Amino acid sequence: MIIPSKKEIDQLSYKIIGAAIEVHRHLGPGLLESVYQKCLAIEFSSQDIFFTQELEIPIIYKDHIIDNQFRCDFLVGNLIVVELKSVSELLPIHHAQVINYINLLKVPKGILINFNVSNLFHQGQKTFVNRYYDVLDQL
Repeated sequence: MIIPSKKEIDQLSYKIIGAAIEVHRHLGPGLLESVYQKCLAIEFSSQDIFFTQELEIPIIYKDHIIDNQFRCDFLVGNLIVVELKSVSELLPIHHAQVINYINLLKVPKGILINFNVSNLFHQGQKTFVNRYYDVLDQL
């Protein structure tokens, strides 16, 4: 298994955010999250960004797999969780959701994107990293 560098993961992050900005540029704010998700999947495909959509996130408790309904909107390159929202304001629970997803999936980075803003780059995206990101380039 090839371990990516922080630089490679950051470059992939820029591509993801660029794709989201392209979707937002065409659609603007105010639509349902599901619309943005479908359009972002089209944009990822057109830019050759490898992704899995609606990935079920396993919960393992003391060697037991717990049946759950946790799904991330996208897992990009098996490295970055992308969680979409279309809300008036991102809340701490939205941040916690992304942090939990990246930790449960053991991936180094997560991006939370809120399409219900006037400027997606400045107001509509937040990036999270965890211990898996911190140890990259040290391995």
